[in-house]
Amino acid sequence: MSESEPDLHESEEATDGFAVSLGDPRPAGSRHMWQRSAVTITDGRVIAGTVDGRVSAFPIALSGYGDEPEPSWTATIADEYAVSLEDGPEGTVAVGGRGEGGIVAAIDATTGERRWSYRSADDLGEPQKESLFFLPYVVSVATDGERIYAAARRYERDGGERSFRSAVYAFDPDGDLVWTYRADASPIAIDLREGRLAVAYNRCPGDHRTGLVVLDTETGDPQLTWDPGCEGDRRVGDASLLADGVAVASHGDYRGYRLDETGRERWSVDLARPTEVGEETLYAYPNHVHATGEGVAFVTGNTYPEEGREAEGRHPHEHTITAFTPDGTERWHAPVGGWVSELAAADGTIATPGAQRFRDRDPDSHGLRRYDLVEGPMTGISIEGVVTAAAMTDRRVAVIEEPVEYHDGDAVRGGYRLHVSA
Repeated sequence: MSESEPDLHESEEATDGFAVSLGDPRPAGSRHMWQRSAVTITDGRVIAGTVDGRVSAFPIALSGYGDEPEPSWTATIADEYAVSLEDGPEGTVAVGGRGEGGIVAAIDATTGERRWSYRSADDLGEPQKESLFFLPYVVSVATDGERIYAAARRYERDGGERSFRSAVYAFDPDGDLVWTYRADASPIAIDLREGRLAVAYNRCPGDHRTGLVVLDTETGDPQLTWDPGCEGDRRVGDASLLADGVAVASHGDYRGYRLDETGRERWSVDLARPTEVGEETLYAYPNHVHATGEGVAFVTGNTYPEEGREAEGRHPHEHTITAFTPDGTERWHAPVGGWVSELAAADGTIATPGAQRFRDRDPDSHGLRRYDLVEGPMTGISIEGVVTAAAMTDRRVAVIEEPVEYHDGDAVRGGYRLHVSA
């Protein structure tokens, strides 16, 4: 096992690409843990989604830091965050929003024309309050070249009781709804592979008590269900499909699992289980997983105490990535620098867009880190603001930088920018 951190170099010196301003939004705060931007890479274009519902396309051929290249086109989905993007079928870009409508849309990748849109709020209900956590939220979109899939949720609260309404959708390229899978639980991530759609539910306070559901993409019927079987409503943080099963990051018991195609456990590993640190018992949630035939990598998030709300200490496996062989043997372990909102992966490489360590507030940790699934840490990119979204191909990396203002500081760090590099 090896443990080291990727070297972070300044973006202007370490890349061959361009950076462009995306506007001037309210800076992220110390507890920035939500999605409000998105990015994806299509043939010849980088597509960025922003806090005001704009979706803009930039030609990859642009170059030169300090330039301000104009987008090829800009579309607006609605007055809400554009938080999920994916290269769609028949020359489209699939978009998911966070706002009053919880919009799912398809935009023409060449012209920016909106081909169709769908309001998930019509199914899930209008927001209980006009604040971020109550807004309908399309947590993820995915495409298989024939259909667009999306998972949306809405949260509400009645006194001390929390509840969710959610739906997973399949749309034909023309926007016709093919099927819907509903639950009174909170989907957090989806993954698509070979006729299967994995849905991870991180909160299950209602009748739906299953952390993982794998749906048939043709019919929407469940093929596989799995749950860590724990008390409380925390269940699963992420899932990554394999040809012969699925890897799961479990919120319920802070472990990582490798399941076979029937949902039976092949192996499991402790990731950030409750640990005594000084006089506290601390834990951290495994939030992300990426699996291929070469192995599995899990990423953990912030430290939390079993008692109270604020931790004095830090869990030893907070903000880390750990990689395992296909049979569950640990290969390497490394820091990720701070809160990671999502993963990007391509050709055996994993990228972690790093926001802040909101308790330590170390701006030197901001950046994009890269790891080889087999060999471990690679060179990363240092960025002044927090990095909240990333996309990667075998040749390109694109990230969204957001400005951040720590609550105990006196400066805004970074800007709202799209960075594209080779």
